[in-house]
Amino acid sequence: MSIQNSIETKVKEGFLALYNTEIPTVEFQATRKEFEGDITVVVFPLLRYKKGNPVQIGEDLGKYIVENVTEITNYNVVKGFLNLVIDDSFYTNFFNAIYSDATYGFVSPKADEKAVMVEYSSPNTNKPLHLGHVRNNLLGYSVAEIIKAAGKKVYKTQIINDRGIHICKSMLAWEKFAPNGSDGQKETPENTGLKGDKLVGNYYVKFDQEYKKEIAQLIAEGKTEDEAKKEAPLFVEAQQMLLKWEAGDAEVVALWKEMNSWVYKGFEVTYKSMGVDFDTLYYESNTYLLGKDVVAQGLEKGVFYKKEDGSVWCDLTEDGLDEKIVLRSDGTAVYMTQDIGTAIQRVKDYADVGGMVYTVGNEQDYHFQVLFLILKKLGFDWAKQLHHLSYGMVDLPSGKMKSREGTVVDADDLMDEMTATAKEISEELGKLDGYSDKEKNELYETIGLGALKYFILKVDPKKRILFDPKSSVDFQGNTGPFIQYTYARIQSIIRKADFDYSQPLTIELHEKEKELLKQLELYPETVQQAAANYSPAIIANYTYDLVKEFNSFYQNVHILGEQDLNKKVFRVQLSKKVAETIKSAFLLLGIQVPERM
Repeated sequence: MSIQNSIETKVKEGFLALYNTEIPTVEFQATRKEFEGDITVVVFPLLRYKKGNPVQIGEDLGKYIVENVTEITNYNVVKGFLNLVIDDSFYTNFFNAIYSDATYGFVSPKADEKAVMVEYSSPNTNKPLHLGHVRNNLLGYSVAEIIKAAGKKVYKTQIINDRGIHICKSMLAWEKFAPNGSDGQKETPENTGLKGDKLVGNYYVKFDQEYKKEIAQLIAEGKTEDEAKKEAPLFVEAQQMLLKWEAGDAEVVALWKEMNSWVYKGFEVTYKSMGVDFDTLYYESNTYLLGKDVVAQGLEKGVFYKKEDGSVWCDLTEDGLDEKIVLRSDGTAVYMTQDIGTAIQRVKDYADVGGMVYTVGNEQDYHFQVLFLILKKLGFDWAKQLHHLSYGMVDLPSGKMKSREGTVVDADDLMDEMTATAKEISEELGKLDGYSDKEKNELYETIGLGALKYFILKVDPKKRILFDPKSSVDFQGNTGPFIQYTYARIQSIIRKADFDYSQPLTIELHEKEKELLKQLELYPETVQQAAANYSPAIIANYTYDLVKEFNSFYQNVHILGEQDLNKKVFRVQLSKKVAETIKSAFLLLGIQVPERM
């Protein structure tokens, strides 16, 4: 039990003993620097349960806590704030208990605990991953790792959007416009050396370019814009190709499989560079017909109703939403139907799944409100444990991205740019003497990707981000490289510590040591809070606070230069545990830390 939990228990106990009144919660804050104390109980909220002078109530509670909590040695009351002084022995005992714990902050899953399935990425197979996918993947992967650290079993998944008119557009453009490669055959990733997802994406852009020309020609011939868009020969051919695919046409299906295989190989390279992975994959080509049987069951239960034209709807007006179609009049499904069916299928595939997290942009907020509500109405218990990890757009100083016009920021290019920026700044600082070229390149990648990931993950997911690659690779301030540099600095201290520092100690603490231990004590609670809020930003900003506290400690006390051996040993131990916690927290964000910088 943490000291805060112990104090909270005693405050509640004391309030009941002193005033015969129960209180539900206790509010804490860090003690202000100008007052003596380590943790502060805010008395004002307690006035709702006991009218009176907040100073007197603080005095009463302070006296009770000092008498009943051995680790609290003194107290003082300033207006409505009860400042408590915690004995050094509590912090040294706490530190000695966690020093050798390699999994400090993490909770092992219980055998009977339900698993959580986290969905992220979910790309289309007609183009490469772009900047928007970068935020999606980094968020989804990190949230999955945080939930796992908080004590849940986790499955990472994605649903690959591998069918539809947009896929046919790339296929058709490749058929019509692909030149021959070096082997005399139509160009492929093999004969061009181009990543498969980029090659297919080029043809998605090519389709749009040629399609626009046809629209302009038809408009010049007297058609309206709407007529021209529908009647353009390329668009009509793409629709016909989709119908052939749905009918199982052997030639179309073979081309579809081949071009998708190019894309998957390209995605694998990007995912590996990004440092994300998946436990299981779902494909829309396998799931797009799911859910239709559930509609029939929902009709019987009265969850859905049928209109005169034969279409099936769900009336959610009493829940503050609108009516939602789940089956068209011709019997074909809509995306909502497919998502209902896919969610149910996942629970069938993984019987221990008790909840799901969908990492999808905030433009789909309403869709998920409707989806979750329909699944609850259909009577699925696990539907109460569904969460939409909604996130804002990522903008660049250059403006908005459009994939069909070829103006997106490619994920691979962005990661390459981050590595190049890290190289440029590192070379300017000139601290890499003695590094081989291989070591330098690995370091540039670690710093560049760390900067990218930290910049994106330190922001609350719901907020929109303006991403500036240059400012993210800064060795000062709230950045990934600043935290990585502090980690590397601690590794340098450890390498120079040529004495035995393995044994636990009890010493009188310096103020800066105590502050650093307070920050370390918050780590397990921070992991739980980040999991409960699906927010890597909580981990990122905790890590920054820990690093700031360490740097203040580093600047104010001697570590290796300390003359008192016990103090020197303790300070190396403390530095080492801080480094381990930085590494642990950064791994939850998918960020590596370098041993040297």
